[in-house]
Amino acid sequence: MERVIRVLEYEKMKQQLREHVASSLGRQKVIELRPSTEIEEVEEWQAETAEAATVIRLKGQAPLGGISDITPHAKRAKIGGSLSASELIEIASTIYGGRRLKKFIQTMVEEEELELPRLYEHAERIEVLTDVERSIKQCIDDNGHVLDSASPALRTIRQQVRSYESGIRTKLDSITRSSSTQKMLSDAIVTIRNERFVIPVKQEYRGAFGGIVHDQSASGATLFIEPQAIVTLNNQLQEAKSREAREIERILAALSAEVAEVADALLVNIDVLGTLDFIFAKAHYAKAIKATKPRLNEKGYILMKKARHPLLDKDEVVPIDLELGGDYRSLIITGPNTGGKTVTLKTVGLLTLMSQSGLHVPVEEDSEMAVYKQVFADIGDEQSIEQSLSTFSSHMTNIVSILDKVDFQSLVLFDELGAGTDPTEGAALAISILDDVYERGASVVATTHYSELKGYAYNRAGAINASVEFDVETLRPTYRLLIGVPGRSNAFAISRRLGLDERIIEKAKEQIDNETNQIENMIEALESSQKSAESEWEDAEKIRAEAEQLRAELARQLEAFEQEREALLKEAEEKAAKAVNDAREEAELIIAELRDMQKQGLAVKEHQIIDAKKHLEEATPKLTAKQKKVKKIAAKAQRSIAPGDEVKVLSFGQKGFVTDKINDNEFQVQIGIMKMKVNKDDLQLLDRPKQVETKPLATVRGSEHHVKAELDLRGERYEDAMLLVEKYIDDALLAGYHQVSIIHGKGSGALRKGVKQLLKKHPHVKSERDGGMNEGGLGNTVVELK
Repeated sequence: MERVIRVLEYEKMKQQLREHVASSLGRQKVIELRPSTEIEEVEEWQAETAEAATVIRLKGQAPLGGISDITPHAKRAKIGGSLSASELIEIASTIYGGRRLKKFIQTMVEEEELELPRLYEHAERIEVLTDVERSIKQCIDDNGHVLDSASPALRTIRQQVRSYESGIRTKLDSITRSSSTQKMLSDAIVTIRNERFVIPVKQEYRGAFGGIVHDQSASGATLFIEPQAIVTLNNQLQEAKSREAREIERILAALSAEVAEVADALLVNIDVLGTLDFIFAKAHYAKAIKATKPRLNEKGYILMKKARHPLLDKDEVVPIDLELGGDYRSLIITGPNTGGKTVTLKTVGLLTLMSQSGLHVPVEEDSEMAVYKQVFADIGDEQSIEQSLSTFSSHMTNIVSILDKVDFQSLVLFDELGAGTDPTEGAALAISILDDVYERGASVVATTHYSELKGYAYNRAGAINASVEFDVETLRPTYRLLIGVPGRSNAFAISRRLGLDERIIEKAKEQIDNETNQIENMIEALESSQKSAESEWEDAEKIRAEAEQLRAELARQLEAFEQEREALLKEAEEKAAKAVNDAREEAELIIAELRDMQKQGLAVKEHQIIDAKKHLEEATPKLTAKQKKVKKIAAKAQRSIAPGDEVKVLSFGQKGFVTDKINDNEFQVQIGIMKMKVNKDDLQLLDRPKQVETKPLATVRGSEHHVKAELDLRGERYEDAMLLVEKYIDDALLAGYHQVSIIHGKGSGALRKGVKQLLKKHPHVKSERDGGMNEGGLGNTVVELK
C-alpha cells in the first residue's frame, strides 16, 4: 500500500488537506490518515464529512479557535508536575474552545433542528470544565502573566515591590540630576545590572559613591555602580521579589493540582477536538476542490462524472467521465504518449484512495465509488540504479508482486503495460497479463501505446477500449477521455502539420499493411461518430432545459392568470350585487311615492304602478355569463362535499376528485396521479356526478374491487396494456367518473403513443391531455370521459 500511496501522490493530496486544519490536533489526524478497506467505516467517515459540509454551507465555518494540543500539559499535571502560567492559559483556552464548539453543534441540532447525529455524538463527549477554566482565568491573564488578584498575599507583596522600586528610583534620580554629580556620570540615566538598580559612573570617580560595582563597559571607562545609599533598599526589593516568586510558584502548583483532577477528561476532550477539527478540515477541503459525496459499494463498480484530479490546476484540468465494473471490468486506454493517459490513470487511483479515506471527491453529483480491499499500481519509470534493473525489469518485478496478491476485490492500475521490451513480445505479455487479472475478477485500468491492444477489447467480453483525444491542429492533447474508441497513431498527421514532404509520408504509408490502415480508418470513423453524438446530445439537453424552463414559466403565468380572473369575477359580482340592491331600493321608493299619490286622491292607476315596477326591473343590472357561473359555483360550494365530487383545492389552485371522506372535516382528494388529505375549508365544490344505479365495481387485472381514478400500465406489455385501457374506460364510465388518469411512464414512448391513439378513437373519450407539472408530466395522460 505504501508504494501505491507514493505513486498516486496521496501524500501531496494530504498536504492540501492539512492547509484546512485549525490546530495541531487536526494536523496530527491528517498525518495519520490512511484509506480504509471496510465499507461500514468508509460510509461512516463519508457521512461525517457530509455533516460538516452542511455546517460549512450554512454557517461558513465552525468555531475552532483557541484549541491547542495540551496533551503533554495534562499528562504532566496528572503525575504531580507543576505547570507554567503559559501552559495553564493554553489549558483554559482549550477548555473554552471545546465548550464553545459543543454549544455550537448542540444549538444547530436542538434549536435549528439540523440532522447532524455524528457531529452531535462527538460533541456530547466533550466535558465542560468551567470551574477549572474560571480558576485559571482569575489568576492568569491571556498573555500568561499571573495577576495581582491571584491571592491576597501576592497583592501585598507586589505593592511592597512597587514601593521599594519607587524609593530606589527617587534616590537615584536625585543623584543623576544633581549638578555636582553629573560630571562624574557617563550618562544621567538609571539602569539595571544583575537585577539591581545602578548608575553609570566614570572610572576616575569610582570612589565618590561607595557601594558595589556590578558591571563595566567594554572599554572599561564606565562602571555600573550600586551606590551605598540604595544598597539596603535594593536588598529589601530582592527579598520582596523572592517572596513574589514563591507565592507565584504556590499559585501555579495549586492550579496544576486542579488540572490534575480533570486530566482524564481533558485527554478525552483533546481527542474529540482533534477529531472534529479533522472532520471540518475535510469539509473545507471538499468545498475548496468542489467535491461531492459519492455513493459507495463493495462490488467493484465505479461511476465518475466529470472527475478532476485534485492536484492539477482546477482552471486547466479537463474533467473525465468514466465507468468501470459494470458491463466491463477492464478499461484499456491506447494511443501515443501524449501525457493524458497517465493523468486518467492517476485520477482513478487517487480518487479511489480519497473516497476510502472518507474524503469527498471532485466529481459531479450522483457519482459512485467502490471500496476495494486492495489497490495496486504500476505507474511511472521507477528504475532502480542500486539493483541495476532496466525499465522493463523494474516494471515486471512490480507486476509479478501484484499478480501474487490480486483478487476479485482489487483495483489494478497499469501504466504503459509491457513497455521497455520488444513491441511484439511486450504486446503479447500485456494481453496475457490483462487476461489473467480479468479472470481473477479484479477491476483493471491499463494504458499502452501498442497497436496490437487496440483490438483487445473487441475480442474480450467485459473489456472496453478508450483513448485520450489529440488535436492535430494544435499538436496538443485535449485530455478528453473517449470511451469505446481506441487511440490511433497521429504520426502521419503530425508530420504533415509540421511540414514533412507529402512524398515521404506517402512512401511511409506504403510500408504499413492494409489491415493496419483499415484499423486506423475505423478508429477515425469511431472518433468522428462519437464527437457527432456528443454534440447532438448537448444540443438536445439544451433544448430540453429550455423547454422545461418555458413550461414552468407558462405554468406560472397560467396560475397568475387564473388568480387574476377569479379576482375580477369576484369584483364584478360584488359591483353587480350592489347595483341590484341600489336599483331595488330606488324601485321600492318610487312605488311607495306612487301609492302615496294614489291615497291622496291623485289620478294614479294601478297599471301605472305595475308599468313603473316593470320598467325598474328592466333597469336592474343583469349578471354576465361569467358572473352567473361564479354564483353557480358559490351555490354548489354551500352543499356538503361527498366522494365522487369534482372539487378545487384552493391552496393549490388545482382541480381534483374526492375519493374518500376521512372525517367530518377532512377528505382524500386525487389531483392527477397524486392523492392528498385536504381540510374541508380548503375545498370548493365544482361539480357532482349524476347518481348511477350500477354498482361501481369492475374487474381489473382479474380481481373485483372499486375502480380507482387511475390506471397504472408501467411494466405491462404493449398488447396487454391496450386491452387494459379499453376495459378500464368501460369500468370508469360505470363508476361514474368524469376524469381519470392513465399512467404509462416515459420510457421509449411506444406505450404512450399507443395509449394516445386508442383514446382518440374511443367513442366515450371526450378529450385527453398530458399530465401537468403536478400530475406526472409526459408519463401520465389525463382523460375526460363523455
